[in-house]
Amino acid sequence: MSFRKVKGKTKDVYLPVTPSTALPARSIVTFSSGKLVAATAGTLAPNLAGVLVGAITAQDEDYALDRLVAVEVPVEKNVIYEFPTTGLVATDIGVDVDLADNVSVDRSATTIGVVRPTKVLSATLGQGLLKINGAY
Repeated sequence: MSFRKVKGKTKDVYLPVTPSTALPARSIVTFSSGKLVAATAGTLAPNLAGVLVGAITAQDEDYALDRLVAVEVPVEKNVIYEFPTTGLVATDIGVDVDLADNVSVDRSATTIGVVRPTKVLSATLGQGLLKINGAY
């Protein structure tokens, strides 16, 4: 499981991806040397490009080529995303937390603050705001 839009307006933009890089669908991406790569726990909010729409696998016929891929980006404030995490509790609501990797949230890390939980669905699933390009 990874990031899924729940509420709000978004659009798909087409951005260059690093050739021969596998990425899961609905993962958070950032730029490195002008091309998309997976975001990490240390990726700063202004550097988040958006949510990759489709998976990129080694079986794709254009896997090793320079190409553009669809990335979902918000077109209004306060777009709500659903995300996987571990140990999410009610006191995490409103606290800016970090990514664990490009497909999940680390609710115990608050150094970078790229996700703001707004709803606890379960201990392993939440909803909240994603700070793409440095803004909720």
